[in-house]
Amino acid sequence: MELSERLLIDQFVRYVQVEKNGSKWTIDHYRKDVQQFAAFMSAAGIAEIKDVKHQDVRLFISELVDKKYARKSIARKLSALRSFGKFLMEEGHISENPFLHTHLPKQKTRLPTFLYEEEMEHWLLALPANKPLEKRDKAIIELLYATGMRVSECSMLALDQWDRVSETVRVFGKGRKERYVPVGKMAVSAVESYIHEARPKLLRANDPTSHLFLNYRGGALSDRSIRKIVEKRLDEAAMQKKISPHAIRHSFATHLLNAGADLRAVQELLGHQSLKTTQVYTHVSKERLYAVYKGAHPRA
Repeated sequence: MELSERLLIDQFVRYVQVEKNGSKWTIDHYRKDVQQFAAFMSAAGIAEIKDVKHQDVRLFISELVDKKYARKSIARKLSALRSFGKFLMEEGHISENPFLHTHLPKQKTRLPTFLYEEEMEHWLLALPANKPLEKRDKAIIELLYATGMRVSECSMLALDQWDRVSETVRVFGKGRKERYVPVGKMAVSAVESYIHEARPKLLRANDPTSHLFLNYRGGALSDRSIRKIVEKRLDEAAMQKKISPHAIRHSFATHLLNAGADLRAVQELLGHQSLKTTQVYTHVSKERLYAVYKGAHPRA
Protein backbone atom coordinates (compact mmCIF):
# COMPACT_ATOMS: atom_id res chain seq x y z
CA MET A 1 0.00 0.00 0.00
CA GLU A 2 1.29 3.45 -0.89
CA LEU A 3 2.31 6.10 1.62
CA SER A 4 -1.04 7.91 1.35
CA GLU A 5 -2.89 4.69 2.27
CA ARG A 6 -0.55 4.08 5.21
CA LEU A 7 -1.35 7.59 6.44
CA LEU A 8 -5.05 6.79 6.07
CA ILE A 9 -4.60 3.73 8.29
CA ASP A 10 -2.86 5.84 10.93
CA GLN A 11 -5.70 8.38 10.77
CA PHE A 12 -8.25 5.56 11.03
CA VAL A 13 -6.54 4.17 14.14
CA ARG A 14 -6.64 7.62 15.76
CA TYR A 15 -10.31 7.86 14.80
CA VAL A 16 -11.07 4.53 16.53
CA GLN A 17 -9.10 5.62 19.59
CA VAL A 18 -10.44 9.16 19.96
CA GLU A 19 -13.86 9.26 18.31
CA LYS A 20 -14.97 5.70 19.10
CA ASN A 21 -13.13 5.40 22.44
CA GLY A 22 -11.83 1.99 21.36
CA SER A 23 -9.97 -0.23 23.79
CA LYS A 24 -6.27 -1.01 23.30
CA TRP A 25 -7.25 -4.51 22.17
CA THR A 26 -9.63 -3.13 19.52
CA ILE A 27 -7.14 -0.54 18.31
CA ASP A 28 -4.28 -3.06 17.97
CA HIS A 29 -6.38 -5.64 16.15
CA TYR A 30 -8.13 -3.16 13.86
CA ARG A 31 -4.76 -1.81 12.75
CA LYS A 32 -3.48 -5.32 12.00
CA ASP A 33 -6.71 -6.24 10.19
CA VAL A 34 -6.60 -3.21 7.89
CA GLN A 35 -2.88 -3.71 7.28
CA GLN A 36 -3.60 -7.32 6.31
CA PHE A 37 -6.13 -6.13 3.75
CA ALA A 38 -3.58 -3.61 2.49
CA ALA A 39 -1.13 -6.49 1.89
CA PHE A 40 -3.89 -8.33 0.02
CA MET A 41 -4.43 -5.23 -2.15
CA SER A 42 -0.75 -5.11 -3.06
CA ALA A 43 -0.69 -8.81 -3.96
CA ALA A 44 -3.85 -8.40 -6.05
CA GLY A 45 -2.48 -5.38 -7.90
CA ILE A 46 -5.03 -2.93 -6.47
CA ALA A 47 -3.28 0.42 -6.41
CA GLU A 48 -5.61 2.56 -4.29
CA ILE A 49 -8.36 2.00 -1.75
CA LYS A 50 -10.90 3.76 -4.00
CA ASP A 51 -10.37 0.98 -6.57
CA VAL A 52 -11.54 -1.77 -4.18
CA LYS A 53 -14.73 -3.54 -5.35
CA HIS A 54 -17.17 -5.80 -3.50
CA GLN A 55 -15.79 -8.84 -5.32
CA ASP A 56 -12.29 -8.01 -4.06
CA VAL A 57 -13.55 -8.09 -0.49
CA ARG A 58 -15.28 -11.43 -1.08
CA LEU A 59 -12.04 -12.83 -2.49
CA PHE A 60 -10.16 -11.60 0.60
CA ILE A 61 -12.66 -13.34 2.90
CA SER A 62 -12.44 -16.53 0.81
CA GLU A 63 -8.66 -16.54 1.22
CA LEU A 64 -9.03 -16.21 4.99
CA VAL A 65 -11.39 -19.20 5.00
CA ASP A 66 -8.93 -21.23 2.89
CA LYS A 67 -6.17 -20.38 5.36
CA LYS A 68 -8.30 -21.87 8.17
CA TYR A 69 -8.82 -18.63 10.10
CA ALA A 70 -11.39 -19.02 12.88
CA ARG A 71 -14.81 -17.69 11.92
CA LYS A 72 -14.74 -15.34 14.89
CA SER A 73 -11.45 -13.85 13.67
CA ILE A 74 -12.81 -13.41 10.15
CA ALA A 75 -15.92 -11.72 11.52
CA ARG A 76 -13.76 -9.29 13.51
CA LYS A 77 -11.62 -8.50 10.47
CA LEU A 78 -14.74 -7.79 8.42
CA SER A 79 -16.05 -5.55 11.20
CA ALA A 80 -12.75 -3.65 11.23
CA LEU A 81 -12.87 -3.18 7.46
CA ARG A 82 -16.46 -1.96 7.58
CA SER A 83 -15.45 0.63 10.17
CA PHE A 84 -12.49 1.58 7.96
CA GLY A 85 -14.81 2.00 4.97
CA LYS A 86 -17.20 4.13 7.00
CA PHE A 87 -14.31 6.33 8.12
CA LEU A 88 -13.09 6.75 4.52
CA MET A 89 -16.59 7.79 3.41
CA GLU A 90 -16.90 10.34 6.22
CA GLU A 91 -13.53 11.80 5.22
CA GLY A 92 -14.54 11.96 1.55
CA HIS A 93 -11.96 9.48 0.26
CA ILE A 94 -14.55 7.08 -1.22
CA SER A 95 -18.19 7.43 -2.26
CA GLU A 96 -19.32 3.90 -1.33
CA ASN A 97 -18.25 1.47 1.41
CA PRO A 98 -17.08 -1.68 -0.45
CA PHE A 99 -17.02 -3.75 2.75
CA LEU A 100 -20.72 -3.45 3.61
CA HIS A 101 -22.24 -6.09 1.35
CA THR A 102 -19.97 -9.01 2.21
CA HIS A 103 -21.39 -11.38 4.81
CA LEU A 104 -20.28 -14.57 6.49
CA PRO A 105 -22.60 -17.60 6.41
CA LYS A 106 -24.39 -18.11 9.70
CA GLN A 107 -22.45 -20.33 12.05
CA LYS A 108 -23.72 -22.84 14.55
CA THR A 109 -23.75 -21.38 18.05
CA ARG A 110 -21.12 -23.02 20.24
CA LEU A 111 -21.88 -23.37 23.91
CA PRO A 112 -19.17 -21.86 26.11
CA THR A 113 -16.96 -24.14 28.18
CA PHE A 114 -17.36 -23.84 31.93
CA LEU A 115 -16.63 -25.58 35.21
CA TYR A 116 -19.42 -27.05 37.30
CA GLU A 117 -19.82 -25.54 40.75
CA GLU A 118 -18.22 -28.50 42.51
CA GLU A 119 -15.27 -28.40 40.08
CA MET A 120 -14.76 -24.69 40.71
CA GLU A 121 -14.96 -25.22 44.47
CA HIS A 122 -12.41 -28.03 44.31
CA TRP A 123 -10.02 -25.85 42.32
CA LEU A 124 -10.33 -22.79 44.56
CA LEU A 125 -9.76 -24.85 47.70
CA ALA A 126 -6.66 -26.42 46.15
CA LEU A 127 -5.00 -23.08 45.40
CA PRO A 128 -1.90 -22.48 47.58
CA ALA A 129 -1.65 -19.09 49.29
CA ASN A 130 1.56 -18.96 51.30
CA LYS A 131 4.18 -17.21 49.14
CA PRO A 132 3.63 -13.74 47.62
CA LEU A 133 3.09 -15.04 44.08
CA GLU A 134 0.72 -17.71 45.37
CA LYS A 135 -1.31 -15.06 47.20
CA ARG A 136 -1.40 -12.99 44.01
CA ASP A 137 -2.53 -15.91 41.85
CA LYS A 138 -5.25 -16.93 44.30
CA ALA A 139 -6.51 -13.34 44.47
CA ILE A 140 -6.65 -13.12 40.67
CA ILE A 141 -8.56 -16.37 40.23
CA GLU A 142 -10.95 -15.67 43.11
CA LEU A 143 -11.62 -12.19 41.71
CA LEU A 144 -12.18 -13.44 38.15
CA TYR A 145 -14.75 -15.95 39.41
CA ALA A 146 -16.39 -13.53 41.86
CA THR A 147 -16.90 -10.80 39.23
CA GLY A 148 -16.95 -12.51 35.83
CA MET A 149 -14.61 -9.82 34.50
CA ARG A 150 -12.54 -10.38 31.37
CA VAL A 151 -8.84 -11.21 31.68
CA SER A 152 -8.02 -7.94 29.89
CA GLU A 153 -10.11 -6.00 32.42
CA CYS A 154 -8.32 -7.72 35.29
CA SER A 155 -4.87 -6.89 33.94
CA MET A 156 -5.80 -3.19 33.69
CA LEU A 157 -7.11 -2.88 37.26
CA ALA A 158 -5.59 -0.07 39.30
CA LEU A 159 -5.37 -0.10 43.08
CA ASP A 160 -7.91 2.74 43.38
CA GLN A 161 -10.51 0.67 41.50
CA TRP A 162 -10.69 -1.68 44.47
CA ASP A 163 -13.12 -0.63 47.22
CA ARG A 164 -12.77 -2.73 50.37
CA VAL A 165 -15.49 -0.83 52.25
CA SER A 166 -18.29 -1.39 49.74
CA GLU A 167 -16.79 -4.72 48.57
CA THR A 168 -16.96 -3.69 44.91
CA VAL A 169 -14.52 -3.25 42.06
CA ARG A 170 -14.78 -0.58 39.36
CA VAL A 171 -14.21 -2.21 35.98
CA PHE A 172 -13.53 -0.55 32.63
CA GLY A 173 -14.85 -2.76 29.86
CA LYS A 174 -14.92 -2.51 26.09
CA GLY A 175 -14.92 1.09 24.90
CA ARG A 176 -13.85 2.15 28.41
CA LYS A 177 -17.43 1.63 29.58
CA GLU A 178 -17.46 1.73 33.37
CA ARG A 179 -19.34 -0.65 35.64
CA TYR A 180 -19.27 -1.48 39.36
CA VAL A 181 -19.28 -5.17 40.24
CA PRO A 182 -19.87 -6.58 43.74
CA VAL A 183 -17.25 -8.98 45.11
CA GLY A 184 -18.00 -11.97 47.35
CA LYS A 185 -16.40 -12.36 50.77
CA MET A 186 -14.01 -15.16 49.76
CA ALA A 187 -12.61 -13.04 46.93
CA VAL A 188 -12.45 -9.96 49.17
CA SER A 189 -10.41 -11.92 51.69
CA ALA A 190 -8.03 -13.20 49.00
CA VAL A 191 -7.52 -9.77 47.42
CA GLU A 192 -7.02 -8.06 50.80
CA SER A 193 -4.47 -10.69 51.81
CA TYR A 194 -2.60 -10.06 48.55
CA ILE A 195 -2.71 -6.26 48.88
CA HIS A 196 -1.40 -6.16 52.45
CA GLU A 197 0.89 -9.18 52.58
CA ALA A 198 2.15 -9.84 49.04
CA ARG A 199 1.90 -6.71 46.89
CA PRO A 200 4.35 -4.66 49.03
CA LYS A 201 6.97 -7.39 48.56
CA LEU A 202 6.51 -7.31 44.77
CA LEU A 203 6.39 -3.53 44.44
CA ARG A 204 9.57 -1.77 43.30
CA ALA A 205 10.41 1.03 45.73
CA ASN A 206 12.12 3.15 43.10
CA ASP A 207 9.44 2.65 40.45
CA PRO A 208 6.00 2.17 42.03
CA THR A 209 3.01 1.42 39.85
CA SER A 210 -0.71 1.95 40.43
CA HIS A 211 -1.66 -1.42 38.90
CA LEU A 212 -3.33 -3.78 41.32
CA PHE A 213 -1.72 -7.02 40.18
CA LEU A 214 2.07 -7.08 39.74
CA ASN A 215 4.58 -9.49 38.25
CA TYR A 216 7.65 -10.72 40.13
CA ARG A 217 9.63 -7.71 38.86
CA GLY A 218 7.11 -5.22 40.26
CA GLY A 219 5.57 -4.30 36.90
CA ALA A 220 2.00 -4.65 35.71
CA LEU A 221 0.78 -8.10 34.69
CA SER A 222 -0.20 -8.49 31.03
CA ASP A 223 -3.25 -10.35 29.71
CA ARG A 224 -0.97 -13.13 28.56
CA SER A 225 0.64 -13.44 32.00
CA ILE A 226 -2.74 -13.83 33.69
CA ARG A 227 -3.69 -16.53 31.19
CA LYS A 228 -0.47 -18.38 31.96
CA ILE A 229 -1.16 -18.06 35.70
CA VAL A 230 -4.63 -19.56 35.32
CA GLU A 231 -3.35 -22.42 33.15
CA LYS A 232 -0.49 -23.12 35.58
CA ARG A 233 -2.78 -23.27 38.60
CA LEU A 234 -5.21 -25.53 36.72
CA ASP A 235 -2.41 -27.97 35.93
CA GLU A 236 -1.19 -27.95 39.53
CA ALA A 237 -4.68 -28.81 40.77
CA ALA A 238 -4.77 -31.78 38.34
CA MET A 239 -8.10 -30.64 36.92
CA GLN A 240 -9.54 -33.08 34.41
CA LYS A 241 -10.82 -30.32 32.12
CA LYS A 242 -8.49 -28.31 29.93
CA ILE A 243 -10.17 -24.94 29.77
CA SER A 244 -9.22 -21.41 28.79
CA PRO A 245 -9.11 -18.62 31.38
CA HIS A 246 -12.22 -17.15 29.74
CA ALA A 247 -14.09 -20.21 30.99
CA ILE A 248 -14.00 -18.68 34.49
CA ARG A 249 -16.18 -15.88 33.13
CA HIS A 250 -18.46 -18.47 31.54
CA SER A 251 -18.65 -20.33 34.85
CA PHE A 252 -19.55 -17.12 36.71
CA ALA A 253 -22.50 -16.42 34.40
CA THR A 254 -23.68 -20.02 34.27
CA HIS A 255 -23.66 -20.47 38.05
CA LEU A 256 -25.60 -17.25 38.61
CA LEU A 257 -28.30 -18.23 36.11
CA ASN A 258 -28.49 -21.77 37.49
CA ALA A 259 -29.21 -20.22 40.89
CA GLY A 260 -32.05 -18.12 39.48
CA ALA A 261 -30.31 -14.78 38.82
CA ASP A 262 -32.07 -12.33 36.51
CA LEU A 263 -30.71 -12.38 32.96
CA ARG A 264 -30.49 -8.59 32.71
CA ALA A 265 -28.61 -8.38 35.99
CA VAL A 266 -26.08 -10.90 34.68
CA GLN A 267 -25.82 -8.84 31.50
CA GLU A 268 -24.88 -5.77 33.55
CA LEU A 269 -22.36 -7.69 35.64
CA LEU A 270 -20.65 -9.08 32.53
CA GLY A 271 -20.61 -5.72 30.76
CA HIS A 272 -22.43 -7.06 27.69
CA GLN A 273 -23.93 -4.43 25.42
CA SER A 274 -26.51 -6.84 24.02
CA LEU A 275 -28.77 -9.16 25.98
CA LYS A 276 -28.43 -11.65 23.10
CA THR A 277 -24.77 -12.16 24.04
CA THR A 278 -25.76 -13.08 27.59
CA GLN A 279 -28.58 -15.42 26.51
CA VAL A 280 -26.12 -18.11 25.41
CA TYR A 281 -25.68 -18.94 29.10
CA THR A 282 -29.37 -19.85 29.41
CA HIS A 283 -28.64 -22.64 26.92
CA VAL A 284 -25.77 -23.76 29.13
CA SER A 285 -28.18 -23.91 32.06
CA LYS A 286 -30.50 -26.14 30.02
CA GLU A 287 -27.56 -28.39 29.19
CA ARG A 288 -26.81 -28.64 32.89
CA LEU A 289 -30.41 -29.59 33.70
CA TYR A 290 -30.39 -32.22 30.97
CA ALA A 291 -27.13 -33.70 32.28
CA VAL A 292 -28.54 -33.87 35.82
CA TYR A 293 -31.72 -35.53 34.53
CA LYS A 294 -29.78 -38.10 32.50
CA GLY A 295 -27.59 -38.92 35.46
CA ALA A 296 -30.33 -39.10 38.08
CA HIS A 297 -33.53 -40.39 36.50
CA PRO A 298 -33.77 -44.20 36.75
CA ARG A 299 -35.31 -44.51 33.28
CA ALA A 300 -33.49 -41.68 31.50
